[in-house]
Amino acid sequence: MRRKIILALLISTVGSTALAAKDLRFWNLTGVTISELYLAPTGTTSWSSNQCKNDKDGTVDPDERLTIKGITPGRYDVKLTDEHGRTCMVNNVEVKAGGAYAFSISDKQLTHCTK
Repeated sequence: MRRKIILALLISTVGSTALAAKDLRFWNLTGVTISELYLAPTGTTSWSSNQCKNDKDGTVDPDERLTIKGITPGRYDVKLTDEHGRTCMVNNVEVKAGGAYAFSISDKQLTHCTK
């Protein structure tokens, strides 16, 4: 009996994690189109693939939302490159799952940028 309960808990945990990862989204609240977007667990350099490739035109326009793939909820450093070639870092961003929720980045957060 105990084994069945543990197995059921494992299955529900794995299922909910997979479901949560499907629901991750980014909302571009900057005034520029983003051409590259990477996430790494906070304090690491283990960057994800370019998330902009998840969009049909390969970019994220201002006020557009983007589905994030291959990432689980948590805290991440975000590296992005805009349409002008400027690369910016935004540290310690909370990424949550949920139907209507999308983590966002706005112009005022773009303080660590280089060209």
